[in-house]
Amino acid sequence: MAAYFLRRLIQSALILLGVSFITYVLLFVLPADPVRQIAGRAATAQTVENIRQQLGLDQPFLVQYGRYLANLVQGDLGRSYLQKTEVGDLITSRLPATLLLMLAGIAAELVLGLTMGIAAALMRGRFGDQVLMMTSFVTVSAPQFVVSLLMLYIFAVKLGWFPIGGYGTAAHLVLPAVTLGILGSGWYSRMMRSSMIEVLRADYIRTARAKGLGRARVVLRHALPNAVLPIIAMIGIDIGIFMGGIVVVESVFGWPGIGQLAWQAIQRVDIPIIMGVTLVSALAIVVGNLLADLIAPFIDPRIRLR
Repeated sequence: MAAYFLRRLIQSALILLGVSFITYVLLFVLPADPVRQIAGRAATAQTVENIRQQLGLDQPFLVQYGRYLANLVQGDLGRSYLQKTEVGDLITSRLPATLLLMLAGIAAELVLGLTMGIAAALMRGRFGDQVLMMTSFVTVSAPQFVVSLLMLYIFAVKLGWFPIGGYGTAAHLVLPAVTLGILGSGWYSRMMRSSMIEVLRADYIRTARAKGLGRARVVLRHALPNAVLPIIAMIGIDIGIFMGGIVVVESVFGWPGIGQLAWQAIQRVDIPIIMGVTLVSALAIVVGNLLADLIAPFIDPRIRLR
């Protein structure tokens, strides 16, 4: 177990290093100039150059990246160019909202996706299976902003069941969480269907049926625990996606998470915030995958961590 953790720790460090390097390269070659955003349109060339020197953006790429890594090792994510605030503080202030939405969104995805996947597997080849798989295809393909606006228009504007936007109560959480659940349920349903069909063909399932066990017990007690293992790995990946990839949903519903923070930073070319959110999201993916690996042996004792 100790060797496993050490290996995963080294792998995680290399992944984060690679993410930081690639992101920094992309931001370095970006045509947009963050100094112009800071100085404003009316700034003189001398003013722009002075700001560039103060921020160290006039130095070569390797010098800038090396300085960033040195600060990062000390836990310093930098300082926002425009908000004049530490990036770590900005992310920390937005993190609770994103974590809350992440948990609610994943719960909605699982309820919708697993239910659809199990039902489709049990009706394999029939009309109900085709309808559920077509529905999952639509949910996967639907643009986030379209689904978000439809949910907002129908349930908040027309029916008035939920607030139009904002943050603070359970009512504010329902629409963005259900929207994320709809958008992500298609992946889970398709994965669950494939996994469940494979498990239902196994010899031990036929043995359980031959013993006279009821269909519900065979599915829930024998098939589901084994079919759900790929889903656990997907949840680990989903954690990172939710941390930084729900920009549109947060923006439409006015949800003050780090996705909205990233979108504002991209519009303003605020490089420290973009780097900080990217690294936090990458770290979330790494931690999520590790947690998925640790949980898997509890569901299937045959799995051993080596």
